[in-house]
Amino acid sequence: MDESIVFRFMREEDIDQVLEIEHASFATPWSREAFYNELNMNKFAIYIVLEIDKKVVGYCGVWIVVDEAHVTNIAILPDYRGKKLGDALMQNLFEVAKTMGAKSMTLEVRVTNYIAQSLYRKFGFQNGGLRKNYYTDNHEDALVMWVRL
Repeated sequence: MDESIVFRFMREEDIDQVLEIEHASFATPWSREAFYNELNMNKFAIYIVLEIDKKVVGYCGVWIVVDEAHVTNIAILPDYRGKKLGDALMQNLFEVAKTMGAKSMTLEVRVTNYIAQSLYRKFGFQNGGLRKNYYTDNHEDALVMWVRL
């Protein structure tokens, strides 16, 4: 494989490519303004992009508050799924969170998103609870998952 894979912190100029991934991945995608605010105004937020041959094909975000990391989002462009890039992105996120002092990590995932849940379980996440009617598009419940880092 010739492709060069790079992980780096997200910059403002990445927002267009991240929005493409966001719209291809989520029923209620975040707006340009939301990403801009995360990058420029949220002192707890860290966003990482995954590039292949200088194209952003995945990204993830986390808020690190004291010693807890809360994953806000993680997504890979549909054409690049099934290639273990989500695993690589999650591994990179774990390393960044630990470096920033996080001792645990949490996230919410749709109760019907078994593919994402499988990825999270590979990294040791366990069920921690349910948030009823969490998703605004269809009022689906969210499974809250936790892992010690």
